[in-house]
Amino acid sequence: ESVTAFGCLMSDMWLGEFDCVSPEVFHSVLRKRYPTFSERTQQDAQEFLICVLNELHEALKKVRAQLCKRCVTDAKISRQSVSETSIITQLFEGQLSYGITCLECKTTTNRPESFTVLSLPIPSKSVCSLEDCLKCFFQQDTLSLNNQIHCSSCGTKQDAAVKGTITKAPQVIIFHLKRFEWQSKHKRKLSTDIFYPLSNLDLSPYSYPVFAKDAEYSLCAVVNHSGFLDDGHYTAFCKHSLTENWYSFNDTQITKVPSSSVQTDTAYLLFY
Repeated sequence: ESVTAFGCLMSDMWLGEFDCVSPEVFHSVLRKRYPTFSERTQQDAQEFLICVLNELHEALKKVRAQLCKRCVTDAKISRQSVSETSIITQLFEGQLSYGITCLECKTTTNRPESFTVLSLPIPSKSVCSLEDCLKCFFQQDTLSLNNQIHCSSCGTKQDAAVKGTITKAPQVIIFHLKRFEWQSKHKRKLSTDIFYPLSNLDLSPYSYPVFAKDAEYSLCAVVNHSGFLDDGHYTAFCKHSLTENWYSFNDTQITKVPSSSVQTDTAYLLFY
């Protein structure tokens, strides 16, 4: 039902018969599955995005059994593993690998992790760049005290260094700028002005070398959040894939805008 409603929404948008299109039918279908979004209070656009992507993936996925072989005491044993693919995973799913190094014996293990949205910390309260956010996300961290790992080589808990790397870059990569943070017992919004490039975003410094040649991205959409935590407003900028013109979406107002207008201090989600 949700995919049918989404398909109708796409048709209404692209057929060009209306000046603007309200997604109320799609929203009404989706809120049956996710009651949180039926409330009149402000909801988070990143959480909504993840629910939409998950809903479309579940409805459109194809389950494929893959034959994997492993060797156990020189005898080859076949086993079945199941992978789920959809247009959503083909477009948006990437993979990270976290290298975890024991600081005592220097043994390194790798932990893969799939993602559809990368939530980036904002390292400055005043001004910074998307590059600064990426460097902060991919910098090496130390796991100590209560976060120690159990090292299989040492046989005990040890401090460890952990560093993430992109091992599979998605066709469309989505960045969530973490503008909402806890300060003491209160949550607040960071109004940091973050510079993000409209083209030639290079992810090769954070990728395995084999992926470096396909690591440059161009911006195709931005979700903006203006206002405060509980009293704000969402708008969007989207680039037409054929004409490459930029458009502003502000409720029923859809207007063509120059590319210079796409850089704002209210950006919350970036689509490359």
